[in-house]
Amino acid sequence: MLIETALRTGCLNVFTSAGTQNHLDAAVLFEGLLLLIYAYGTGTGIRAVAAGDHPHTEDDLRYARRRYLTVEACREVARVIANATFAVRQAALWGEGTTAVASDSTHFSAFDQNIFTEWHSRYRRAKRGVLIYWTVETGGSMAVHSQLISCSASEVHAMVEGAMRHGTDMEIEQNFVDSHGASFVGFGITRLLDFDLVARFKQINKMKLYVPGRGEDFSYPLLGPALTRPIRWDIITQNYDIMMKYATAIRLRTASTEALLRRFTSETTHPAYAAMLEVGRAQRTVFLARWLRDRDLQRETESGLNVVENYNGVNDYIKFGKRGELASNRREEQELGMLCLRILQSALGLINTLMIQDTLALPEWENVLTDADRRLDLTDLPTA
Repeated sequence: MLIETALRTGCLNVFTSAGTQNHLDAAVLFEGLLLLIYAYGTGTGIRAVAAGDHPHTEDDLRYARRRYLTVEACREVARVIANATFAVRQAALWGEGTTAVASDSTHFSAFDQNIFTEWHSRYRRAKRGVLIYWTVETGGSMAVHSQLISCSASEVHAMVEGAMRHGTDMEIEQNFVDSHGASFVGFGITRLLDFDLVARFKQINKMKLYVPGRGEDFSYPLLGPALTRPIRWDIITQNYDIMMKYATAIRLRTASTEALLRRFTSETTHPAYAAMLEVGRAQRTVFLARWLRDRDLQRETESGLNVVENYNGVNDYIKFGKRGELASNRREEQELGMLCLRILQSALGLINTLMIQDTLALPEWENVLTDADRRLDLTDLPTA
């Protein structure tokens, strides 16, 4: 599937030499890059792949790795495959195009010596490691962004980075997140960046609804136990300009999202922190009121998050080498492993899309699918 994807999309053409000269034949380089992506994506390593039935030695592959395989090039390859998948989808089967993504992290064990490696009490299988944060579009389970973060890093900034820095042709208007995205800062910053945050709450019975103004709680007597204080609009007004300055800095990439959001923590007294909290309280109250009365939104939330959970479930099948462990102390090597895994999964998604479309185009499938069938997730259909 990787070879077919490379031939159809020409994605490997983005790899260029780090030096000024290129002494490798195009066909030899093509095969070497395929082997390198497979070695990093599956976790088997260059030495194991070099032992296969092909003329490429370990030294040849390591030479190609040093000169061609870079983090930025791998990110661009993943973007090319994602855009190619969006382009080949038939609107009659997949819809006119989705604008929603789902975000979540998955844990990978890693060597202790790496500075990003941390011990995490939530993951019992391999407590030491790092997190890979995926941003996956919900229409066809195609990853549009991926990040390597530490276990203690804020997943709110990773969610914002995925929505703002994906670089594909997709326009993101909605982002499904798990309970980690239910923070006030998360709702506040996404409101300023103009995309909807749809979160799944674990303790929704303990959450409060903020009222628009003083005396408004008397307008909803049946909601009395769930209501709390009014939104402080004056704080938002006083700090509106500085909040928009930070949102513009994130949008224009003049500052990193992580660096800016680190200012919005409970241990700081930043003047915009209180205003961001008030915006988040208002936005989350609006979302909660809408979510509680809209059964379709509840089903859509679960469906969107199931997409990224299923995407995480494929990791164990693809990254089978070295028990799925990131066997390197270098951050660049770990990022290459993450990106090559994403390339393999993207290639799987592209070829499965084409196979599903070709299967449903056969005469025996003509007029078989009903409207109810077309609403199902086509990625669950057999591809052979």
